[in-house]
Amino acid sequence: MKATHPIWRYRLVVVSRTLAAIAGGYALAAGVSAALSLGLVQFMPRVEAVLTATMLAWLVYAVAVGWAFYARTAWGAWGGTLLPALVLGAGAMMPQWMKAAS
Repeated sequence: MKATHPIWRYRLVVVSRTLAAIAGGYALAAGVSAALSLGLVQFMPRVEAVLTATMLAWLVYAVAVGWAFYARTAWGAWGGTLLPALVLGAGAMMPQWMKAAS
């Protein structure tokens, strides 16, 4: 007996999760790298802070890829990667926004 669920819908969900893993994971890793390097620069030299934040961002990227396929729905995969990326990106841009406001 054939499945009643169309195969194209399943493939579309897999493509959506794959894009969430690649694009959303990249955005999340970039946000973590930017925000963490700004936080670490207070405790170590600038070059070391950026390198440490970038290496830790690779771990975040791997977790985000896993999350994209672990999430219950494709919307959850997108939300779980892009919403934290937007928050971290805004946090990383905050010093520039504060400088421009004053």
